[in-house]
Amino acid sequence: MLTESAARQRVLWLSTIAFTLMFNVWLMLGVLGIPIRRELGLTDVQLEWLIATAILSGALFRLNAGIWADQYGGRIVMCLLLAVSAVSAYVFSHATTYAQLLVCSVLFGLAGNSFSAGVSWNSAWFPRHQAGTALGVFGAGNVGAAGTKLLIVLVPGILTAVPAAGYWGGLIPGGWRFIPALYAALLVCMGLAIVAFSPKPDRQPGKGRRLRDALAPLRHVRVWRFSLYYIVVFGAYVALSAWLPKFYVDTYGVSLSNAALLAASFILPASLLRPAGGYLSDRYGPRVITYGVFIVMTATLLLLSLPSGTFVADLRPGVHDEPFTFSYHLGLWPFAGLMFVLGCAMGIGKASVYKYIPDYFPTDVGAVGGVVGMLGALGGFFLPPAFGILTRWSGVPQLAFVPLLALTVWSLLWLHLAVLRLRGPVPLVGADNRLPAHHTATSPL
Repeated sequence: MLTESAARQRVLWLSTIAFTLMFNVWLMLGVLGIPIRRELGLTDVQLEWLIATAILSGALFRLNAGIWADQYGGRIVMCLLLAVSAVSAYVFSHATTYAQLLVCSVLFGLAGNSFSAGVSWNSAWFPRHQAGTALGVFGAGNVGAAGTKLLIVLVPGILTAVPAAGYWGGLIPGGWRFIPALYAALLVCMGLAIVAFSPKPDRQPGKGRRLRDALAPLRHVRVWRFSLYYIVVFGAYVALSAWLPKFYVDTYGVSLSNAALLAASFILPASLLRPAGGYLSDRYGPRVITYGVFIVMTATLLLLSLPSGTFVADLRPGVHDEPFTFSYHLGLWPFAGLMFVLGCAMGIGKASVYKYIPDYFPTDVGAVGGVVGMLGALGGFFLPPAFGILTRWSGVPQLAFVPLLALTVWSLLWLHLAVLRLRGPVPLVGADNRLPAHHTATSPL
């Protein structure tokens, strides 16, 4: 018989490993899209929509996954997602047409909904004062976005290790197709591990609850404000994780392996710092941490959004004075450095935003976490095509960051206005800036 503490730890580590693996699958097209484009002769637009389709599928059902995990237990929902992802990833490894790739992307993209299931599963097992740290550790599974990229970097011959014809009559396919087939096998093994080792019976905090009651918290404006925050720290992370390899190849002319490594230098801090964000949010409250995150992101995105070139400002008081000129060029390494800083801010921000949810909605984590995660991930669906459209329309790659800059500034202003309203009539309790004394989960902010 497992102790309470041991059961919690099993849920945390099994869900985190499963989420990491499914995040690998969800965003594997960020790197695999390059050889797929080459083999099937896809256009840039086709590749962008192929990537976006998988992201969309991993976003639309996050609300459902969270509610189902509350009602039936996170264990069973996680196992179902693992099974569907495994089958579709294997079928994807044998796809030969763009239509087949799109259908498979929709199906294996469902792996992205594992986040909502995992948040609900962990929240059901961990007390509120440990929720931020636990969700931060679980959310570090976002590092799976770097999995395929690091696999190609650490094993340079992985795409050619298996002959193009594969083994056993193509049962194990070769080339880029070997990677989704490998993921399919790992997903099956992970599902069996959860069945064997997760604590039983599972907790079902929403069992027997009517759907109308589960969705009731969504009428509060605060839920939609948190969703906007999550678009900035998570949806943009997903979009950039999938889009950066192509950006590095097309803009800086680096090899695919170097592009994957450079993209990983953004993904790793954006994932591995999430536990630190959870700890800081538990200690100081999510509001002050989120403030700092948005300020750092705004400054970084301003530098990333500036187009390269020489700018001339005519400040001459007289006709004989020379105009002021300013040259700005963001080279490969300064760009990668700024992306690293951006990744650090996003990693901490993903945890601080989600820490709001058990603080304000302790009995509705599945539904609220599901809608926040869904809308956040939808940002990852819309941003890659927006990046591509702006780049092609303007011919200036840096302008791709302008939509993200606008969203970040909007989020920072909304956060500041909400805090001003909170601090107006009643001062905050304590020094951690968490909740005012009169605050409840049903107040309009």
